[in-house]
Amino acid sequence: MTEDVGVNDGYGDSCGDDDRLTIGAFAARARLSPKALRLYDRLGLLDPAYVDETSGYRYYRPAQIERARLVALLRQLDMPLALIGELVELAEQDGPAAAGRLAAYWADVEARIAGQRTLADYLRGRLSGRSSEMDELYGKFVVETVDVPERVVLTETRHTLADELPAWIGASLGRLEAGARECGGVTAAPFVVYHSEVSMESDGPAESCVPVADEAAARAWAKAHGRAWETAVRVEPARRLAYTRITKAQVAHPQIIAAFEAVERWLAGQGTEPVGPCREVYFADWDTAGPDAAVCDIAFPIGT
Repeated sequence: MTEDVGVNDGYGDSCGDDDRLTIGAFAARARLSPKALRLYDRLGLLDPAYVDETSGYRYYRPAQIERARLVALLRQLDMPLALIGELVELAEQDGPAAAGRLAAYWADVEARIAGQRTLADYLRGRLSGRSSEMDELYGKFVVETVDVPERVVLTETRHTLADELPAWIGASLGRLEAGARECGGVTAAPFVVYHSEVSMESDGPAESCVPVADEAAARAWAKAHGRAWETAVRVEPARRLAYTRITKAQVAHPQIIAAFEAVERWLAGQGTEPVGPCREVYFADWDTAGPDAAVCDIAFPIGT
């Protein structure tokens, strides 16, 4: 293990060989500490240009200053180390691509913060034990009703826990939408039905559903793919739904629980009960939506 002890750990340029800088001199130019540079070396984020085999002294080149500063700035964003390494490598080859990768990372951070803000509001109301807090929380969700016609749906069913659910929803709806394009096209917004609770302890099952135009073609497609993906076709009856619309940030678990409870609270106030399993209706393009964009309806079937 190199420790960079002795005079070359100072802030002079006394390395005696072309443009190599001692760790102290490089740290001064990069406006970092030698301790930070040793850490970046251990983490594989910034290797010295040369390490003296006899003394163990680290030496750097002026061209590495930009990378050192970039690493330091990215660490202030609490970015995972693996992503920092990926991004600084990319920055040295394709600056615009690195900027795009950073933008994607920060969009994910903002979505997570927005979701945590929603969760904090929910928990504050629940922990306070005051009805006014809960009224304020549930009052943020506007509940409406809508009548939907009978539809033929291509489905995929799976027992899944909450932490696995988002990835499965995205993958299953993607598969079903691709299948629907071979069956006359998608005729309405895809949705996910929860036939039993999905949490960290309960695994459903959940059922992804995509409405299709051609029932015969859908049944042939399901027969060909059912063994691998538990795919089927069924007729979804005409229903009236009580629903509330939520943003992409609010879809995350457990933030989404507040939306389900808000609809259940509304139903109780109306003196009515659900007549079927609850569902999430995904009517927007998930990939292009921002954290504050409306993307999903939380819905319960009710009597007409």
